[in-house]
Amino acid sequence: MSTKLEHANLCVDNIDGMIKFLQTALPDFIIRHDETGIDGDRWVHIGNDTTYIALNNSTQKESSDWTPYSGKPGVNHLGYMVDNAEQVRSRLLAADYIESTIENNHPFRKRVYFYDHEGRDWEFVEYLSENLEERNDYALADK
Repeated sequence: MSTKLEHANLCVDNIDGMIKFLQTALPDFIIRHDETGIDGDRWVHIGNDTTYIALNNSTQKESSDWTPYSGKPGVNHLGYMVDNAEQVRSRLLAADYIESTIENNHPFRKRVYFYDHEGRDWEFVEYLSENLEERNDYALADK
């Protein structure tokens, strides 16, 4: 058996803004479904043939701002494997998104991180080896 993440579901303040961010970073992402219910709640599935993000519009405001890596419960980032991390970086910088990339020197992978318009952090990783032992070697990371 092989396990893969099929989708994640996010509640966001601005679905159209999130669509723009995701399609800038991941141009193969298309709108798979976009629906607004009779109650006015909108939900969108955006992705490709094998993975997607389900977006729901938020109906409440947070009582306090959540910050990734603050130690509070929540998702720090979602990571996507990409063919070329530098191309993702170039597209997102050109669209004025803020880079949050941490030092991540590794001989077999390159990672870039960006905040979306609502402050969530996203990771985009390019593997530089087909060898899984090299890809998953943490002893070589950040040296």
